[in-house]
Amino acid sequence: MPQEKLASTTWSLYMIRCANGHLYTGITTDIDRRFKEHSDNGPKTAKYLRGKGPLTLVYHEQVGCRSDALKREIAVKRLTKTQKVALIHFDANGECP
Repeated sequence: MPQEKLASTTWSLYMIRCANGHLYTGITTDIDRRFKEHSDNGPKTAKYLRGKGPLTLVYHEQVGCRSDALKREIAVKRLTKTQKVALIHFDANGECP
């Protein structure tokens, strides 16, 4: 991939809720494509999500470059489930939980 293409790629962080209520956090450059890959239970589905559908995309945010996305992913994965739910609620309602 050309260097200028890499520099202009915007990365996003997303959270998916499984049927059992568990939350999965990941990063991607194309949320729609990645969510479809997870939902299809194909070879590109995250192992954690296999057989845990139906899946629901509950949160996403644009982060910037891949490095920033990885740092944000680590920070969100360190949150408690209560904190993650509050983040999702805040995003959905635009207000503090």
